[in-house]
Formats: sequence, structure tokens, C-alpha cells
Amino acid sequence: MKATHTVAFILTIIGGLNWLLVGFGWNLVDAIFGVDSTGSMIVYIIVGLSAIWLIIDHKKTCSCCVKDSGTPSPTV
Repeated sequence: MKATHTVAFILTIIGGLNWLLVGFGWNLVDAIFGVDSTGSMIVYIIVGLSAIWLIIDHKKTCSCCVKDSGTPSPTV
């Protein structure tokens, strides 16, 4: 599960950085794969699924949300 979390985290960071570039008027994914191409759609789907995975997996892996004993923090 740690490997899945790590891959999802990296892909979500890549997606976030791409959105930053979109804010400046340049889409890296579209520049690499082509606008509205199958490759771009696959990348967008994989990054979106990674974000969903991180939402589901967050409480188990976040050191801010979980105490050292492995139980969720009551203050969160």
C-alpha cells in the first residue's frame, strides 16, 4: 500500500504542477501528448484516480491526522 500511496502522491503533484502551468497559459500534458489526444485523456484520468485514492487513503497515511499509536487524532 505504501507504493500505491507514493505513486498516487507523485501523480497528484504532477497534476497540480500542470494546473499551475495552465494558470500561466501553458499545458504541459497537452504539449507532450497533443490537445484532446488519447494520451492526454489517459494522463488526466490516471492523475484524477490518484487524487481519489489519496482522498480515500488520507486518514491512514497522514502523520498530522494519525497519532503515533495509529489511532485517529480526536482534534482533527
